[in-house]
Amino acid sequence: MIPLELVDVAEVPGGPPLRLVRRGADFMILLERNELMSTRMKGSEVALGVETCRRLGPRRAPRVLIGGYGMGFTLRAVLGELGPDAQVVVAELVPGIIAWARGPMAALADGCLDEPRVDLRIEDVAVAIRAGDFDAILLDVDNGPDGLTRPANEGLYTPSGLAALRKALRPGGILAVWSAGQDAAFTARLKQGGFAVDEVRVRARENGKGPIHTIWFAVR
Repeated sequence: MIPLELVDVAEVPGGPPLRLVRRGADFMILLERNELMSTRMKGSEVALGVETCRRLGPRRAPRVLIGGYGMGFTLRAVLGELGPDAQVVVAELVPGIIAWARGPMAALADGCLDEPRVDLRIEDVAVAIRAGDFDAILLDVDNGPDGLTRPANEGLYTPSGLAALRKALRPGGILAVWSAGQDAAFTARLKQGGFAVDEVRVRARENGKGPIHTIWFAVR
């Protein structure tokens, strides 16, 4: 078996560090013993970007916020779906994540962070949410609607956090939230917060195999 190699460690403000590891040609980002994402299982992260944009439909100069760069699968999917007049704000809290994208995973990033349509911000996604005025907000900052990466993220998924997200969306805008599993209480909170909710189950791998993940598409 090919051994696991530690590539680097990135500090998370207010949370435990992340580790970038490699096994052969595959990269994984780990939080303690939790695998947050890997190059082997990117299907649901791609679906998060593709399906959100397709549900938006044609819009003039759409403005999209992506919370959490990760390995860039969602960003590249969004860029592939949107036209040249789009603006995509990427809010990434952890500078080390971007350093990995420009360093050991530069081939995977394929220049997406330097795209003219991309506005990269090293900041808490909550700051970008407060600025508002988005057609879509895509959240993949935890392994689901809880503060796994850091406790402060819990606030995103509370009734007040969802109210702020709804306020940040333009009429008919979409909040899309990625999760490793289902969460009936979160579905209920979305509905109680005034969203029209579609909960979709997606396979982790693009070939339709692997674990089943959840994406909530919540329309304002």
